[in-house]
Amino acid sequence: MLEIRNITKVFEKGTVNEHVAIKDMSLSLKKGEFVTVVGSNGAGKSTLFNAICGSFMVDDGKILLDNEDITYKSEHKRAREIGRVFQDPMKGTAPHMTIEENLALAYTRSQRHANPFSSAITKKKTAFFRENLARYHMGIEDRMKTKIGLLSGGQRQVVTLLMCTLSVPKLLLLDEHTAALDPATAEKVMEITKTIVAENNITTMMITHNLKQSLSTGSRTIMLDSGEIILDVNGKERENMSMEDLIQMYSMKKQKEFDNDRILLSGEE
Repeated sequence: MLEIRNITKVFEKGTVNEHVAIKDMSLSLKKGEFVTVVGSNGAGKSTLFNAICGSFMVDDGKILLDNEDITYKSEHKRAREIGRVFQDPMKGTAPHMTIEENLALAYTRSQRHANPFSSAITKKKTAFFRENLARYHMGIEDRMKTKIGLLSGGQRQVVTLLMCTLSVPKLLLLDEHTAALDPATAEKVMEITKTIVAENNITTMMITHNLKQSLSTGSRTIMLDSGEIILDVNGKERENMSMEDLIQMYSMKKQKEFDNDRILLSGEE
């Protein structure tokens, strides 16, 4: 479904600040697979997502989505097939537009052959948006005329999730989308995320700094370090794995201690 073949990305190549952000990385995801992505700061997690989304072009290698080579496809064209939710609840939305305006804009943008005037808000669309929002009990289905910027962080993330999935994407990228929320809200948004992904069988990748969450969410966990995938676990091996096991595997692989990142080492966000 998603095929990443030997991609490399070097920033500021040929200068004293040259940085190899992704190094000859290959990864394959099956349709409907839910992969969690962990790694210390600077490991290449968000850089990998940026490469998949087309925020920049890779220097070498190929990226295929549903057997289509998207390596050199523009970012805005990839956005029709790839949904992304960021850590910052304000990213991916227009804060000065209302809930229904944001949803209508995103819904239209995701349609391959949408009429340019179809972003207009109709009673039918509003009812459709309200129905979907009401399912998640976040108290926003009756606030359709409210500007996104006036919502709480959790409410904004749920709206953003719906913006990305009302028209089911081929791939959903969750870039630490609960990290900026309080624990109770983060748990609720995570449960909503799991429901949306499961109901629509969406191929998903999720970056998290919570090792416990990385092993309890989805069906597969990969760990990045210095732009490379150093661990890839699933099945029974993953089911029986603890946070300590994951850290020990890292240490054995890299012959060094895991970064002393308190957030990454803890079971809480």
